[in-house]
Amino acid sequence: MTTTATRMGTNTRTPTMLDYDFMRNAFAAATIVAIVSGAVGWFLVLRGQTFAGHALSHVGFTGATGAFLVGISPLWGLVVMTVAGGVAMGLMGERLAQRHVAIGMVLALSLGFGLLFLHFYTAFASQATALLFGNVLAVDTGTVWTLLVLGAASLAALAVISRPLLFASLQPELAEARGVSLRRYSVFFLAIVALATAECAQIVGVLLVFTLMVGPAAAAQRFTTGVLGGVLLSAGLALAETWAGITLAYHTDWPTSFWISALSAAVYLVSALPRPVMRAGVTR
Repeated sequence: MTTTATRMGTNTRTPTMLDYDFMRNAFAAATIVAIVSGAVGWFLVLRGQTFAGHALSHVGFTGATGAFLVGISPLWGLVVMTVAGGVAMGLMGERLAQRHVAIGMVLALSLGFGLLFLHFYTAFASQATALLFGNVLAVDTGTVWTLLVLGAASLAALAVISRPLLFASLQPELAEARGVSLRRYSVFFLAIVALATAECAQIVGVLLVFTLMVGPAAAAQRFTTGVLGGVLLSAGLALAETWAGITLAYHTDWPTSFWISALSAAVYLVSALPRPVMRAGVTR
């Protein structure tokens, strides 16, 4: 006859990470952000505008801290400021590539204003770390739905402009001769980058946006030359890195953003290995 203790022992199991609501939210948010950042990042790397994407993340920090002052969600502050910054950079047109110094000053000024806003509202100073380095484990269900809407809008907009954007990126002179407005598509694209950056900051923070926006895309472009294959591979790498990062963080109690950054760097380093070395490693 089965004893009560035996029945209790049979029904007891060690909870898995997906048994917790915050872990399910983390995986859902990471999935949305990884797919968006991987797809958008592929075009960002192709166009050589990675520094602009980095600048937008710093502008977003100012928007997030400013949102604290007026009592609204920092996510919306991120979205508003990054989109405004993206449109402004897009209006610079082709001059953007020659304005790295000016963009660098914008970076410093943005962080300075962010620090000033935190100074005025010291009650939120403890959240500065989450803004700078991200905290995907603190994402709630409402934020997941917001990210889903923003992510769908970003991907839909990217799909609409992808063909002329690719034309303008690969053959700008010919595209302009055919009537494609380089400035217009630059504005549209950087606005999409801004949305993706705001979403990405929710996972890895404004200082580590390169982790998901650039790392997987740069690796994908080394592994494959096709457009569709490259975009899918970039999104897939970003997705794998975020899922693995969250899993490792759960089991080690180390920061999620660290694991995602480390994995992104490792994948890129593998992609950067000379092809004969990679083949020799596979053979062995």
